[in-house]
Amino acid sequence: MNKNQIKGAAKNIAGKIQQEAGKLVGSKKQQAKGLKKQAEGKLQRRVGDLKEVVKKAAGKLKKARKKG
Repeated sequence: MNKNQIKGAAKNIAGKIQQEAGKLVGSKKQQAKGLKKQAEGKLQRRVGDLKEVVKKAAGKLKKARKKG
């Protein structure tokens, strides 16, 4: 895992908590902020996932070049 995956997951969880807190106190504003934070977290995690895929592909390419 990389930083983006970890930070994204944490932001997503924080957003869920904020959304639920907003529901409990009846604040649509806090619910919306929570949903926004969740979306940001999911996006950041996807960026991290993509970085991992690129990193693995680069490693495989490097190995293939050494063999060939």
